[in-house]
Amino acid sequence: MPELPEVEVVRAGLEPAVTGARVEAITVFDQRSLRRHDGPSEDFVDQLTGRTIVSAERRGKFLWLPLAGHGLDAGPQALVVHLGMSGQVLLRDRATDDNLTRIRIELEHVDHGPLRLNFVDQRIFGSMAIDSLAPTVDHPEQLVPSAVAHIARDPLDERFDDRLFYERLSRRNSGIKRALLDQTLISGIGNIYADESLWAARIHYEQSAASLSRAKARLLLAEVRLVLAKALGEGGTSFDAQYVNVNGASGYFSHSLNAYGQQGNPCPRCGTLIVRESFMNRGSHFCPKCQRLR
Repeated sequence: MPELPEVEVVRAGLEPAVTGARVEAITVFDQRSLRRHDGPSEDFVDQLTGRTIVSAERRGKFLWLPLAGHGLDAGPQALVVHLGMSGQVLLRDRATDDNLTRIRIELEHVDHGPLRLNFVDQRIFGSMAIDSLAPTVDHPEQLVPSAVAHIARDPLDERFDDRLFYERLSRRNSGIKRALLDQTLISGIGNIYADESLWAARIHYEQSAASLSRAKARLLLAEVRLVLAKALGEGGTSFDAQYVNVNGASGYFSHSLNAYGQQGNPCPRCGTLIVRESFMNRGSHFCPKCQRLR
């Protein structure tokens, strides 16, 4: 599943191309990619055609494109994009098609001319939807889709509240990795970056979140930010052709992984073999010497 760096790479790639672009036409090839839209494909097409994209926004793993135009009574709206397991948003010229395109959006930009936005999804777990925008609780001037309202800010958000995070973490009796994966506590972190951050901070994934000292919690948050920033700088983590940016290029953070997927390899820090254990229908990767359960 794409995590914060992968989604941010897509958002950053989209923003200069789609901001100010007008939606000329939409073709829905597979209605399953509209499962989160409140209405049939005809409604999706009618609501989106003729609208202007204002920007490209993200919170955690969630991506949306605020819309202007139409003067709808519904208030401010956005095109919300869920990448799911294998979703891709590819910027193309009008002559380029992609295999497994589920939704095609034709754009006209004052500077870039005609563009094509292809939503490609092999497994069809992702989707697009028109959703209403509402003010956030902590900053009413900031609008987010209703589907994203319950999602916490991510650690790269300039408005992320470190102190509130530490306080909420201190009341969690669950394992620390389970807490990091809770998108209502801190968003954008999935299995890969949780394992990498915990390895960097030398914390066992089953260590009780409430048992962490404030100093250890600060260290962990700092490592989370470092890991996410490095992954973002390297275009995210791509293990196969499903994780790509808007131009179809893969990220290369997989070459920098210290724990995730490294079971059987020596720990880069101490040489002990990295171990993988079953965790929440997936796996946790850690060094049994550096990350002892205390």
